[in-house]
Amino acid sequence: NFYLYFLTTDQINPMLRNILCLPCPLFLASIYPSLDSGHLNPAVTFAMCFMAREPWIKLPVYALAQTIGAFLGAAIVFDAIWAFGANQLFVVGPNGTAGIFATYPSEHLNSINGFFDQFIGTAALIVCVLAIVDPYNNPVPRGLEAFTVGFVILVIGTSMGFNSGYAVNPARDFGPRLFTALAGWGTEVFTTSGHWWWIPIVAPFLGAIAGVLVYQLMIGCHVEPPSESNDEESVKLSNVKQRDKV
Repeated sequence: NFYLYFLTTDQINPMLRNILCLPCPLFLASIYPSLDSGHLNPAVTFAMCFMAREPWIKLPVYALAQTIGAFLGAAIVFDAIWAFGANQLFVVGPNGTAGIFATYPSEHLNSINGFFDQFIGTAALIVCVLAIVDPYNNPVPRGLEAFTVGFVILVIGTSMGFNSGYAVNPARDFGPRLFTALAGWGTEVFTTSGHWWWIPIVAPFLGAIAGVLVYQLMIGCHVEPPSESNDEESVKLSNVKQRDKV
């Protein structure tokens, strides 16, 4: 099974594994473009609510569903990881497998740098998402939004993934991390690397606010939707011209 080999083999760089796997849900979401908006990320949902494009009631509902989905997704591959570890589960080290499920910082990364890594990565993601879905900013063809966002995530991963696996998604990190804590890795998944676990949760939400502000200041405020009065005047003018011709 190529997928299980891809997840467990030592011959594939872990960063490359994350970079290639994480955009896959977005590519799959492009198959069903008409089913809701396919946020898949509480930070994106939060940004849409912050801009009043979605009601705030959706945030807890979506975030819970996204986290449960990530939790169940981690459970699907648990048997393969259990077999690979010879019935032993380690969080970090040469035989550490917890990093397949959630993100952990590289040795060169401290908490402050890791926080800004997640902050900047999420801000960049939100700016690109808003540019893609903004109907007044030359949007991508309908049905290709999720596919394009997948490429955006791929670019963010290739540029920033080496630091900590570029979670930029609280649900994608916390759901699998919670699963590993319950499945046998224990509470070490929350205490290792200087209690890293909270950074991929808090930083993306703050980065989402920064992304919204940057987009609105640089693009959104300068792209005005056509006014209804102008549309009405254009219709009236066209009717007058047709009457003159007659």
